Amino acid sequence: MDNVQMAKAYIKRASRRIETAKRALSEKAYAYCIRQSQEAVELLLKAALRLVGIEPPKWRDVGLVLIEFSDRFPNWFKREIPQLAAVSRWLRREREPAMYGDEELAPPS
Repeated sequence: MDNVQMAKAYIKRASRRIETAKRALSEKAYAYCIRQSQEAVELLLKAALRLVGIEPPKWRDVGLVLIEFSDRFPNWFKREIPQLAAVSRWLRREREPAMYGDEELAPPS
């Protein structure tokens, strides 16, 4: 599978996660909404990297990779990279506490 086909597959998978995140939000399942949102952003940013010939790393937050290779992107996308990287970083940080609970907020056993 070439980079364009893989990018399209990532986008399709991300679209499913966005729909799931919307449903989770409407059901006030906020933790699940955050997880699905993080996965959607991760897949979309990895699709963007593939489209410019970069093999995405096997970790969740690829914001620094976007910044490192920003010269490969068109100007309209390059202008958005700082915000995209910030969103990716925030979602990655929020993903674990959303899924497993924040120890500081957990009720005493």
